[in-house]
Amino acid sequence: MVSHFGNSTSFSFSYFILEGYEDVGSLKYFYFMLTAMVYIVIVIVNTSLIVVICVNRSLHEPMYIFLCSLFVNELYGTAGMLPFILVQILSDIHTISVSLCFLQMFCLHTYIKIEIFNLAIMSYDRYLAICCPLQYNTRMTCKKAVIFILAVWLYSFVSFLITLSLNIRLTRCGNTINSLGCTNYQVAELACSDPKVNNIYGLFANVLLLVPLFPILFSYMKILIVCFSGSKQTRQKAVSTCTPHLTSLIYFSLGYIFVVIQSRIDMSSVPRELRIILSLYLLIVPPFLNPIMFGLQLSKLRNTCKHVLCYKMLACQRD
Repeated sequence: MVSHFGNSTSFSFSYFILEGYEDVGSLKYFYFMLTAMVYIVIVIVNTSLIVVICVNRSLHEPMYIFLCSLFVNELYGTAGMLPFILVQILSDIHTISVSLCFLQMFCLHTYIKIEIFNLAIMSYDRYLAICCPLQYNTRMTCKKAVIFILAVWLYSFVSFLITLSLNIRLTRCGNTINSLGCTNYQVAELACSDPKVNNIYGLFANVLLLVPLFPILFSYMKILIVCFSGSKQTRQKAVSTCTPHLTSLIYFSLGYIFVVIQSRIDMSSVPRELRIILSLYLLIVPPFLNPIMFGLQLSKLRNTCKHVLCYKMLACQRD
């Protein structure tokens, strides 16, 4: 659709073309099955741990409440992208409507924000548990944990709604995105109207994403000091509870870096297969590994899962 304003011409489109897909013939069924299997595992494992945490009162502690929020966010982030990608793999026409594109952007970017802030709160929780064990029950209660989580989710939604509203108002001179889905930066890059306000707010929003780094760095500096000066038992507790969190933080940070690089740097010289892997990394690796890693590393959660599984098996045998 074309509209004229004075001497300028503005273009708007009802859909975007996604160039991240290509015709791979019969291999598309293999890619579909592989992606679908990974998505099914993500849904089953994350949902199972959410249910286990919710129904077992022994796990109604701040650390497990934060984990529950993390697992819910994994389901939310993957639901915003992976079902669409599965449809696109089998489709011969790789387009996305403008409204669905903006919805996808909202899900992806709020998922990233919630994950970062959730991990920051979890690091602060571990700092209190290891460095201030006698004060932990008063300084970090279940009520405070719920307030922290609600604040994180509310801030992530509201802050990106502002970004989204600024992006929607832009006039676009193109509708081709070299990706598997929509990201805020790539869609904004198609604008032919002045994106100055978007750029200023985008820079401000990206700076705010660095804020969680401060509690993370502070918490782990304090934890390391306690570990080096504390007893063997303190060191073992720190290792057992902090290892999964640190590992999760590292591979999520890598995924976020991949998203930023792909959005802002020309990746045409990079092999197509590698670009697809980098695009899917943030949507598959954290949601797939986080529940498995936390479920195996945290003994209380692991033992509760075993108990629930054994109870169900015995119930099935009796039936």
